[in-house]
Amino acid sequence: MTRLETDTPGGCGASRQFSIKPTGKLVMSSQTDAARNEWTAWHRAREEALTAPSGNLALVETRWLADDEEPAPEQERDGVLTTVIRRFDPLTGETRNGIRRWNSRSDAVAHFVSTDPYPYDPAWVLPASFVPAGPEHHVAFAHRRDNGGTRDLPVPGHIEVTVAGTAFTVHAFDDEGSLLLVFGDRTNGRQTYGGGRFLTVPWPSDSGHTVLDFNRARTPPCGFSAHFNCPLPPPENRFPFAIEAGERVPVFRDGFTVE
Repeated sequence: MTRLETDTPGGCGASRQFSIKPTGKLVMSSQTDAARNEWTAWHRAREEALTAPSGNLALVETRWLADDEEPAPEQERDGVLTTVIRRFDPLTGETRNGIRRWNSRSDAVAHFVSTDPYPYDPAWVLPASFVPAGPEHHVAFAHRRDNGGTRDLPVPGHIEVTVAGTAFTVHAFDDEGSLLLVFGDRTNGRQTYGGGRFLTVPWPSDSGHTVLDFNRARTPPCGFSAHFNCPLPPPENRFPFAIEAGERVPVFRDGFTVE
C-alpha cells in the first residue's frame, strides 16, 4: 500500500490565556445527550485507532529515499510494518519516495494512557458558512520540519464562523477528499499540543452551511510520534482565545514523552 504523507498544524504562541463563552446553538437536553453519546463513541474509536498496528503511536521511522533508490513493496516482519509514502517536493517539482516503519509494540503505544479530552460541551458546536474559492486557490502552510519553508495546499473555500459575537474567516484544505482545519488557540503549549490541533469539517450543504464541532478537535500526528511532519496553522487560523474543547495534550505513563 502506498500512503501519502500528511503534513500540516503549527506553533502558536503561549501568551496570556483567557477564556470566552462561545455562542453555539441552543439545543434540547435530549439532543445534547444524543450528541454526547455520539462524541463518546467517536472518542473511543479515535483512541483505538491511535494504538492500532499502523496508528499514529506506532510510527517509529520516516525516511526519504535517494533519487535512484526504489522503495521495496510493503512488508511486515517481526511486528514491524514497512509502508511506502510519496510526496511532491515544492522546491524541485519532483515526487519523492520514502518509507515508514510502524511497530505495534513501540514505546509510545506501550506508555499511552489517553488523549485526555475536555468534557463534551455543546456550546462549542458552532454553525458556519462555506464560501467557495476558485479551483486553483491555494494557501501557504508551514510545516513543523520544513525549516521555515511553506507548502501551498489546495483550499477549496473559506469558512466563516462567529464566536462570542466576533466573526472569523479560516482556511480548511482539501485533505484527500476531506476538509481539514488546522487551527491554533490560547490553550496551545499549555493544555493542548503546542503546534495547534486538527478538526475535520463536514463538506457544506448545497446552501453552504456546515458546522465546526470543536469537541472533535484532535491532536495532530506529531503529538504522538516525532516521525510525522505536521502542518501548522496559518495566521488566519489562530484564534485569540482559549478553545476548551477537544483533545488536550496526550497522557503517557512513567514520564514518557514524544521527542
